[in-house]
Amino acid sequence: MIESLVAAFRIPELKRRIQYVLLMFAIFVLGAHIPAPGVNHEAVDRIFGGQNGLLGLVDAFSGGALRRMSIFALGVMPYINATIIMQMLTMAIPQLEELSKEGESGRKQIAKITRYMTIGLALVQAIGFSYSFGAVAHDTIFSMLQMWISMTAGTCLLMWIGEQITEKGVGNGISLVIFAGIMTYMPFEVGTVYESVVKNLINPFNVLLMIVIFILTILGIVFVERGQRKIPIQHAKRVIGMRVTQGGSSFLPIRVDTAGVIPIIFAISLVMFPAQIFGAIPIKSTSWFANVKNIAIQMIPGNSWWGTLLYVLLIIVFTYFYTSIIMNVHDMADNLKRYGNYIPGIRPGKPTFDYLDRVVSRITLAGAVFLAAVALMQYIAPQITGVTSFSLVGGISLLIVVGVAIETMQAIESQLLMRNYEGFIKSSGINQ
Repeated sequence: MIESLVAAFRIPELKRRIQYVLLMFAIFVLGAHIPAPGVNHEAVDRIFGGQNGLLGLVDAFSGGALRRMSIFALGVMPYINATIIMQMLTMAIPQLEELSKEGESGRKQIAKITRYMTIGLALVQAIGFSYSFGAVAHDTIFSMLQMWISMTAGTCLLMWIGEQITEKGVGNGISLVIFAGIMTYMPFEVGTVYESVVKNLINPFNVLLMIVIFILTILGIVFVERGQRKIPIQHAKRVIGMRVTQGGSSFLPIRVDTAGVIPIIFAISLVMFPAQIFGAIPIKSTSWFANVKNIAIQMIPGNSWWGTLLYVLLIIVFTYFYTSIIMNVHDMADNLKRYGNYIPGIRPGKPTFDYLDRVVSRITLAGAVFLAAVALMQYIAPQITGVTSFSLVGGISLLIVVGVAIETMQAIESQLLMRNYEGFIKSSGINQ
């Protein structure tokens, strides 16, 4: 992969795309350190003192911007939540479903609605964070409007950065924005652990055990992300014009984790969303609304057994859901039949569809279970090692970082392959 990255810099167009991604990362880091106007930083520091739960996880995804109450404090979570809501509405509302089938124009319309929904959710969360943190320095409507508008605009800018990276860079833009946030936050976590070791608050052996667990987790993630089921395909002879193509054999690769890191991002966003909303509303401890807020907090994995179970189930559901979007088994079976290809021992048509559907379902289940297991490492590893201050860059964050890095490198390699980069093709054992 390193050789492919070096080779990418030798191609002017790919070099520009990678440089564009790095430029967007620099803008993200800069924005994460620009404080929103009208913030009471002392109040925010009191809230984050020893915080290692919901707010800590949101802070890790935003690159520490929430702790600083910067213009990027909300991160891309409002956009992810809006995307989840729109996908569910598309399945539930026939008009939106028809719109999604209208091709590029329909997708643009749905994307436009998602952007407007993102602005609304970002504004609600900005209002909630300002009230729940007591973060407004001057309790005036002008001061509050400044904070709300700047934080909402920051989320819109991150949404735009993600879309631009997808269009003009390499890889999935929103995933890369979250990747940049976690990598920006990691030095803070390392510094916290180092300070705890120096003050003898943590046994160095426990830190070493945590590092070993992380390394093993990384190896497991790489192994599963690169793993695939190869289904043999037999090609029949075809007559194209005056030319007869010879039959042959190849294979249809089906990845264990076809959905990538998207299910884990969707699941954690969905379980955190109710707590963010209810945490934004001033509630008296004696009101019935306080009980609803407590239930929303218990939904966060690690706060209750049923919240953790819900989290695992959501990961599995989103894995199947996103895999079905990426890999349409019915179209795969139809394409094999249309071009005269078949799976040895399986009749074309419905038998091929049933076989592929069964294989994809089993492979997806294995990938979903693995994703859930890695996601739970964030809560299991601290109990084993006793190191809680470094847990935010493990489990979920580690899965996102490694998964996005692998997906981005695969996107770069695909770009190289499309340009017939001879060195890469030979190293991969592909004959031109």
